[in-house]
Amino acid sequence: MTLSPSTRLRLRAAVLSLTLFAALLAVWYVSTRRITSDASASRLAPAERDTLLAAGLRAEDLDHYTAAGLDFTQLRQIATLGLTRADIEMAGGLAALGITSAGAPGKKTGGFPTPAEVGRRLVEALRDPFYDRGTNDKGLGVNLAHSLRRVAIGFLAAIAIALPVGFALGMSPLLNAALAPYIQILKPISPLAWMPLALYTIKDAEKSSLFVIFICSVWPMLINTAFGVAAVRKDWINIGRTLELSRFELATRIILPAAAPTIFTGMRIALGIAWLVIVAAEMLIGGIGMGYLVWNEWNGLRLDNMLVAVLAIGLVGLLLDLAVARLLALVRYQE
Repeated sequence: MTLSPSTRLRLRAAVLSLTLFAALLAVWYVSTRRITSDASASRLAPAERDTLLAAGLRAEDLDHYTAAGLDFTQLRQIATLGLTRADIEMAGGLAALGITSAGAPGKKTGGFPTPAEVGRRLVEALRDPFYDRGTNDKGLGVNLAHSLRRVAIGFLAAIAIALPVGFALGMSPLLNAALAPYIQILKPISPLAWMPLALYTIKDAEKSSLFVIFICSVWPMLINTAFGVAAVRKDWINIGRTLELSRFELATRIILPAAAPTIFTGMRIALGIAWLVIVAAEMLIGGIGMGYLVWNEWNGLRLDNMLVAVLAIGLVGLLLDLAVARLLALVRYQE
């Protein structure tokens, strides 16, 4: 059977992609294996462990911090606080205390997880993704659901504003020229730069995060909609006028279908930006969501959990992009 050139290209691309993935895993495995080997010599002596336990450090906390690569001096500093690991995480994690898993200067530790450890943690997270055991202990699915809900609300609000305004700009050169300077000034501002203003004005972290998603999503859709509407061939519009279509019919039956590919391209770009921004926004507002999950796992030095969350963010972003790309393929046409 003879394969078409496009099929051969896809197969070759798939083979190359899998090869690169295998090379990445190999480098990751070799690097973490070497770090683990170097760290094996820095395990606590029995006398040091007994000292820390006598100082009030719980055995499970001690095992966790030891696996994260903390040395005896750092562990003794933690023991003097008289706090459990849960208490420390509620206070902002070890990073807030100036304690990291870097260990002594110039000395490698075993804090970074191996591919196998991340894989096992991923399986555990998928086995029960919707558990809820209170603050700072919620399943991967719960955090994903909250992040997706925020993105959906902000994104739909941006659609409700961007499409009609963009349509008006595309059909009116005067309005487009009048508003273009304001759009070009506001568009480059980082969405997170709006967060302090939103928090001060709205005085609600949840609504402020929705506003940030809205503001980062509205510009790509507005600009693409205006461009797509303005680029519709004048011949098609003249045919509609010849058929004595009303302005509404002209907009819905000729201009909108012709501009749909450009509009959906703007939606695709906006959705990718929205998913990127919500992670950063949730790190600032806290509470629940994928951004807060990543930050909370880092504060607790649970790097395997953090990498699982990062992987989930990437995979969900891919699925969102593929979904909009499928819609784009449905409205694309050949002239």
